[in-house]
Amino acid sequence: MSFHSKITRAGGGRVKRALGVQAALEWAFRVEKAQLELPPPSDIEEEGFGFGLEYVLLQRAALGCKVDGGQHKIGGYVHEDAEVIAATLAGMPDNLGGKRMAIRVAELARAGLTPDWMPGAVPRCVPVDIKRNRHGDRATSEVVGTERVMIKGKWRSVEVRACPVRFSPDQRQIDSARQAYEDWWRALGWVRDGLIAGGMLREVEVKEAMPKKTPWEPR
Repeated sequence: MSFHSKITRAGGGRVKRALGVQAALEWAFRVEKAQLELPPPSDIEEEGFGFGLEYVLLQRAALGCKVDGGQHKIGGYVHEDAEVIAATLAGMPDNLGGKRMAIRVAELARAGLTPDWMPGAVPRCVPVDIKRNRHGDRATSEVVGTERVMIKGKWRSVEVRACPVRFSPDQRQIDSARQAYEDWWRALGWVRDGLIAGGMLREVEVKEAMPKKTPWEPR
């Protein structure tokens, strides 16, 4: 994904880089090497944004303080907007997956990846096991019974063999992968809305653009 997005000009002549939320997360974690600092466990239940780095950042903004940076990125300064993005993600609410989802989103962003929703996957009937030899691959069979058959005028007992099969991937695997994608998509929407509403980014403008919600569905 390219980060050379459309450039917009904000008031006062400041130039902001316009990015969708996925691109903004990738910039923060992959390019700027921001770190996800999750808030410690607390008995206090907070609604909306989490209570942790994001809360501290909001308080600093209210006081007119500048966000510190540079403590994590090796050999350079971590852009303050990247710190804000990371802190916002750290506040992921429990109903969207909480800390586990925040870590998942950060890991994917750092790798520049989208969750694997198994594009084109359909359940296929395949052998449970395959034997390979110099003649090629052959499905493994097993004895499921015996039958008496007439062979050259004599009754003989012969084995009845069958090939055990399974569905791969099965429908549950496909459904699980696509549910995980939708959960990630909702988490990105929450981060996007929080960054837009917070208005704390100085040089990055997060746009409304989102990845496709259900890319497996026909247009």
